[in-house]
Amino acid sequence: MTGPRGKEKKPFVPGLVPPTGALLDWGDGRHFDHQRDKPCVLCGTPTPMRSHADEPVHKACAEAWIAANPVEARLGRFTSDAKPQPKKTHDQGAHA
Repeated sequence: MTGPRGKEKKPFVPGLVPPTGALLDWGDGRHFDHQRDKPCVLCGTPTPMRSHADEPVHKACAEAWIAANPVEARLGRFTSDAKPQPKKTHDQGAHA
């Protein structure tokens, strides 16, 4: 899969659903659509923000929806960004 400039696009993998009252971590730039605003699926006001499933939604609206729908939220409609796994270091002391 390639991006607009021929660069290889990394898969946009969702992470965990934050606990009720916690904030979503949407630091990945792919949550922002530089081309156009679309109506938020929750409040209807235009937004450049996108969920992992490319739904137009304000981050604050998604967080409020998670708080108001904690059981349904566990299905993962709105999630934080996946955290990269830390690189494992080999135990240097194991070699004799």
